[in-house]
Amino acid sequence: MKRLALSLCASLLLLCAGAAHADIIRYEAALSGAAEDPPNASPATGFTTVFIDDATNMMTVNASFSGLMGPTTASHIHCCTVDPFDGTAGVATSLPTFPAFPLGVTSGSYTEVFDLLNASTYNINFINANGGSVDSARLALLAGLASGRAYLNIHTSAVRAGEIRGFLTEVPEPGSVMVFGIGVASLAMLRRRRAYVR
Repeated sequence: MKRLALSLCASLLLLCAGAAHADIIRYEAALSGAAEDPPNASPATGFTTVFIDDATNMMTVNASFSGLMGPTTASHIHCCTVDPFDGTAGVATSLPTFPAFPLGVTSGSYTEVFDLLNASTYNINFINANGGSVDSARLALLAGLASGRAYLNIHTSAVRAGEIRGFLTEVPEPGSVMVFGIGVASLAMLRRRRAYVR
């Protein structure tokens, strides 16, 4: 039994070491009219995932949407609101819209990879408002994402200020959840073993 406990602890340490070196951070958001500021009655729905690779400084944006009241006119990430998950902010990413975002449609999907070290990824006003360099803009965007102060917005001809949006929220990597679960199970097993030995 002692070997099993040591084996579990060693496995836990290996998993923790692997999780500590993870380079991909995942953010998600459900998009809706109710999440807009001010809210609107759009029946549309959408979902987005944003992946940040902090080793390569690449950002992948995936979005899908359907049921918009009007055709799309633009989409981008806004950052950084004063309060987490509330309010509005200026556009952080390229204007007038994400490159190759499907325009003139009421449903669709989108995937694009952005270089966070390239000035064309950002709105020039966002760069200027956040230190004046691409690196300072990158750091501001990453801080905004990490603190719940960035959102993805889809604008349409029916609701020009934004028909659906969602604040991006970090999703814990499965490895971290698994490590926590293994740790709890290991402690429970050790406690159970001690109770059994007595």
